[in-house]
Amino acid sequence: MENKQHFGSLTARMQAFREEVLDEKPYIDAQRAILATQAYRENLNQPRVMVRALMLKKILEEMTIYIEDKSLLAGNQATKNRNAPIFPEYTMEFVMNELDLFEKRDGDVFYITEETKQELRQLAPFWENNNLRARGEALLPEEVSVFMETGVFGMEGKLNAGDAHLAVNYEKVLANGLRGYEEKTKQLKAELDLTDPDSIDKNVFYKAVLIVIDAVHNFALRYSRLAEEMAQKETDEKRKAELMEMSRICAKVPYEPAGSFWEAVQSVWFIQLILQIESNGHSLSYGRFDQYMYPYYIKDIKEGKMKEEDALELLTCLWIKTLTINKVRSQSHTLSSAGSPMYQNVTIGGQTTDRKDAVNELSFAVLQSVAQTRLTQPNLTVRYHANIDKHFFDECIEVMKLGFGMPALNNDEIIIPSFINWGVKEEDAYNYSAIGCVETAVPGKWGYRCTGMSYINFPRVLLCAMNNGVDMTSGKRFTKGYGYFTDMETYDELLSAWDKTVREMTRYSVIVENAIDKASERDVPDILCSALTDDCIGRGKTIKEGGAVYDFISGLQVGIADMADSLAAIKKLVYEEKKITRQQLWNAILDDFQSPEGKKIQEMLINDAPKYGNDNDYVDNLVVEAYDSYLDEIKKYPNTRYHRGPIGGIRYGGTSSISANVGQGMGTMATPNGRNAHEPLAEGCSPAHNADKNGPTAVFKSVSKLPTEKITGGVLLNQKMTPQMLSTEENKQKLEMLIRAFFNRLHGYHVQYNIVSRDTLLDAQIHPEKHKDLIVRVAGYSAFFNVLSRKTQDDIIGRTEQCL
Repeated sequence: MENKQHFGSLTARMQAFREEVLDEKPYIDAQRAILATQAYRENLNQPRVMVRALMLKKILEEMTIYIEDKSLLAGNQATKNRNAPIFPEYTMEFVMNELDLFEKRDGDVFYITEETKQELRQLAPFWENNNLRARGEALLPEEVSVFMETGVFGMEGKLNAGDAHLAVNYEKVLANGLRGYEEKTKQLKAELDLTDPDSIDKNVFYKAVLIVIDAVHNFALRYSRLAEEMAQKETDEKRKAELMEMSRICAKVPYEPAGSFWEAVQSVWFIQLILQIESNGHSLSYGRFDQYMYPYYIKDIKEGKMKEEDALELLTCLWIKTLTINKVRSQSHTLSSAGSPMYQNVTIGGQTTDRKDAVNELSFAVLQSVAQTRLTQPNLTVRYHANIDKHFFDECIEVMKLGFGMPALNNDEIIIPSFINWGVKEEDAYNYSAIGCVETAVPGKWGYRCTGMSYINFPRVLLCAMNNGVDMTSGKRFTKGYGYFTDMETYDELLSAWDKTVREMTRYSVIVENAIDKASERDVPDILCSALTDDCIGRGKTIKEGGAVYDFISGLQVGIADMADSLAAIKKLVYEEKKITRQQLWNAILDDFQSPEGKKIQEMLINDAPKYGNDNDYVDNLVVEAYDSYLDEIKKYPNTRYHRGPIGGIRYGGTSSISANVGQGMGTMATPNGRNAHEPLAEGCSPAHNADKNGPTAVFKSVSKLPTEKITGGVLLNQKMTPQMLSTEENKQKLEMLIRAFFNRLHGYHVQYNIVSRDTLLDAQIHPEKHKDLIVRVAGYSAFFNVLSRKTQDDIIGRTEQCL
């Protein structure tokens, strides 16, 4: 209670608005699907970029709009808050297969009316073999069909949805308005030499951009008229004045430049919203919000046009509106994205381009507003650096104490040099922001999917390497055979088999990624998102065609700790101490440690082998050596934008595997570290459950030994503490010193905290009605505990509780 009072409370209406949104049951919403289908049917002769522009135009012109009675901002995604629109141009397959199952899910439940079911059944035939999923699958070579059948690379979300994983150039939108983009587009279009073959496509792209800008402008005008109509009927004079001001603002932004803080917030919200109406790619982020919004904030405060408490209410309204955005995933996709996350990240803090502390008054206001709303969205990230404002850092810890998993901390001291080494200009590197979970990119200049392509499940690949290239789960051959573990007389033989197997699997993952990337480029270009990312308009290209200034991507490597512990157990107990024979270990794995001998071996694997997370060089160095095989291989394969304009166009590592540790674990048989078949893998780069016995410092030291400079896609570390551990000022300062040491001396990439007790989580499973507001950090995002599947809940409960 003390901590809540520290940040103050929501205003009465924002508290009521928050509860209204949280109480909404999420329904499947067919309206967008109906309008998109009509647009596609009406424009069969048009190039795809024009179809996409005309589709967005139709949706924005005809979709249901409303302004909530308590809201200060206009703009909605669906016919009701928290409803999930359907995006048939990506897929209808899972939608139709699960039409009667959405309400029966263990987690991520959605509701659906019989009327909606019928509407979706009527439009489904048009999309059969006529969407991204169908065309993506058609592009996949036969040699990777086994991986699609077995789902080993986790491509479900990439075939069913858009890309996103970026932040557009909000600073430029606010400064120039869409009018500025329109003028630049018209000028470049007029200057085209249409005898140049490339100009034909550029001309169409520019026409599409102009259509979309006009559509966005008219969409905002719809709200302007609605607000005025509502004002005319309003009897409360204060609300009438607010509605008239909202009407004025919506008539101005985002088409014109913003001139006030309220205008800037409304402009940003319109763009954030419309980008997610255009495409259902998640991890669409706000970028460095406290930097580009600060001039508008401080000007209004200093000139007396707005009080700090009014600005705070506006921010809390924005975060509540951010929560209204929703997305339905297939049942299998929810295994890696449990809790219906949208990963809309807000980044604050960090440094200015001249290396000064960037914390300002708005940084504090964002912290306070997020603390007051206490929601799963937005996903708040603080950029840490050695000279971070001490009071601001104190306030970050105070927010952590509230126990909803925010803010996450990313480290300038490792991320900025890493970007510069990859070829990012220094001024851009200093302007990076978090995108989605812990992954990072330069807002407004970076292409799609700075991370989140395919998964490489290290423990499953290790089992494949031990089984002569045959996958243990499916029994299907994944790679060439490099020997059976039972015949491998030395650890080096096993390591050699791993090296060859993971390199082969990496190559296959790239083939899958490239095929789906090509299908996305051709089939679902995003016009508004491209227009607002530098320098797509200048180049006359969409993002997928190479329009962005930078384009680096990564896949996600899952099960880092399980890999480490498995290798350590094999090397120590089988090859060095010879406590277990190769055949005994293999039999125990095949038996899932169920026989009496298998159980005995499992106990030895768990208790007698060193574990990652305890600052033990023996085990930590083993996983670094194994990881290097992947990192060395992945750098060989550029992405589909390489040599097409952007700086980069290459791949690097990433461990921000969201909740994929649960889903990937379900597809992985028993592993040599004593983990049973189908149980969750360790999450991110965190140690396996309760394997870290030597406290948080040892965990930090183990994690810091990973080749972080090559894992620019994100090194995700979750830590868990009880609220009692931060109940004293002394312990709060200890935590700050611990984080400073991790970031300054050990060059850690990221850390975030779950401040919640095991007893609370267990009680929430038994009495969910008592814990409606319980939020936990799942991976690089937070979710309401009650909406998670039982398997994911158990995974969070099982994590080690650290002491200071």
